[in-house]
Amino acid sequence: MSLLSLPLALAGVAASAEPSLAVEANYRCSGGSALTARFSPPGTEPGHVVLSFGTGHSVTLPQQLSADGGRYAGDGIEFWIKGRDATLRRGGGSETCSTS
Repeated sequence: MSLLSLPLALAGVAASAEPSLAVEANYRCSGGSALTARFSPPGTEPGHVVLSFGTGHSVTLPQQLSADGGRYAGDGIEFWIKGRDATLRRGGGSETCSTS
Protein backbone atom coordinates (compact mmCIF):
# COMPACT_ATOMS: atom_id res chain seq x y z
CA MET A 1 0.00 0.00 0.00
CA SER A 2 1.40 3.39 -0.91
CA LEU A 3 1.53 6.30 1.52
CA LEU A 4 -1.06 8.12 -0.59
CA SER A 5 -3.64 5.34 -0.30
CA LEU A 6 -3.18 4.84 3.47
CA PRO A 7 -5.19 7.94 4.53
CA LEU A 8 -8.00 6.92 2.18
CA ALA A 9 -8.04 3.40 3.56
CA LEU A 10 -8.09 4.68 7.15
CA ALA A 11 -10.88 7.13 6.32
CA GLY A 12 -12.96 4.24 4.98
CA VAL A 13 -12.42 2.25 8.17
CA ALA A 14 -13.41 5.22 10.34
CA ALA A 15 -16.53 5.90 8.30
CA SER A 16 -17.67 2.28 8.38
CA ALA A 17 -17.03 2.02 12.13
CA GLU A 18 -19.46 4.84 12.96
CA PRO A 19 -22.86 3.42 13.94
CA SER A 20 -25.98 4.59 12.14
CA LEU A 21 -28.20 6.47 14.52
CA ALA A 22 -31.96 6.38 14.82
CA VAL A 23 -33.77 9.51 13.71
CA GLU A 24 -36.23 11.17 16.09
CA ALA A 25 -38.93 13.69 15.17
CA ASN A 26 -41.59 15.47 17.23
CA TYR A 27 -45.06 15.83 15.70
CA ARG A 28 -48.10 17.98 16.56
CA CYS A 29 -51.39 16.56 15.31
CA SER A 30 -54.60 18.24 14.18
CA GLY A 31 -56.57 16.66 17.02
CA GLY A 32 -54.33 18.39 19.59
CA SER A 33 -52.17 15.39 20.42
CA ALA A 34 -48.38 15.31 20.28
CA LEU A 35 -46.11 12.37 19.60
CA THR A 36 -42.46 11.53 19.15
CA ALA A 37 -41.45 9.19 16.34
CA ARG A 38 -38.13 7.37 16.65
CA PHE A 39 -37.25 5.77 13.31
CA SER A 40 -34.87 2.83 13.07
CA PRO A 41 -31.40 3.63 11.70
CA PRO A 42 -31.06 3.63 7.91
CA GLY A 43 -30.23 0.17 6.61
CA THR A 44 -31.97 -1.60 9.49
CA GLU A 45 -34.02 -4.51 8.17
CA PRO A 46 -36.84 -4.66 8.84
CA GLY A 47 -37.36 -0.95 9.46
CA HIS A 48 -39.64 0.24 12.24
CA VAL A 49 -40.80 3.31 14.14
CA VAL A 50 -41.49 3.71 17.86
CA LEU A 51 -44.32 6.18 18.45
CA SER A 52 -44.41 7.70 21.94
CA PHE A 53 -47.56 9.57 22.89
CA GLY A 54 -47.85 12.27 25.57
CA THR A 55 -49.80 9.84 27.74
CA GLY A 56 -46.69 7.72 28.31
CA HIS A 57 -47.99 5.05 25.92
CA SER A 58 -45.67 3.89 23.14
CA VAL A 59 -46.02 1.42 20.28
CA THR A 60 -43.55 -0.08 17.81
CA LEU A 61 -44.79 -0.33 14.22
CA PRO A 62 -43.01 -2.30 11.48
CA GLN A 63 -42.33 -0.58 8.16
CA GLN A 64 -44.70 -1.57 5.34
CA LEU A 65 -44.41 -1.35 1.57
CA SER A 66 -45.19 2.12 0.25
CA ALA A 67 -45.03 3.61 -3.22
CA ASP A 68 -44.73 7.11 -1.77
CA GLY A 69 -43.39 8.18 1.64
CA GLY A 70 -42.81 5.92 4.62
CA ARG A 71 -45.59 3.72 5.95
CA TYR A 72 -45.59 1.95 9.31
CA ALA A 73 -48.54 -0.14 10.50
CA GLY A 74 -49.57 -2.74 13.06
CA ASP A 75 -51.94 -3.34 15.96
CA GLY A 76 -54.70 -1.22 14.35
CA ILE A 77 -52.42 1.84 14.01
CA GLU A 78 -51.01 3.32 10.81
CA PHE A 79 -48.42 6.11 10.62
CA TRP A 80 -47.73 7.33 7.08
CA ILE A 81 -45.11 10.03 6.56
CA LYS A 82 -44.18 12.15 3.58
CA GLY A 83 -41.72 14.98 4.10
CA ARG A 84 -42.60 16.92 7.27
CA ASP A 85 -46.21 15.70 7.35
CA ALA A 86 -47.77 12.45 8.51
CA THR A 87 -51.17 10.84 8.80
CA LEU A 88 -51.94 8.95 12.00
CA ARG A 89 -54.84 6.48 11.87
CA ARG A 90 -55.97 4.71 15.03
CA GLY A 91 -59.21 3.72 16.70
CA GLY A 92 -61.21 4.41 13.54
CA GLY A 93 -60.04 8.05 13.40
CA SER A 94 -57.43 9.92 11.41
CA GLU A 95 -55.34 13.03 12.15
CA THR A 96 -52.80 15.01 10.19
CA CYS A 97 -49.50 15.56 12.02
CA SER A 98 -46.56 17.86 11.23
CA THR A 99 -43.04 18.32 12.54
CA SER A 100 -42.07 21.76 13.81
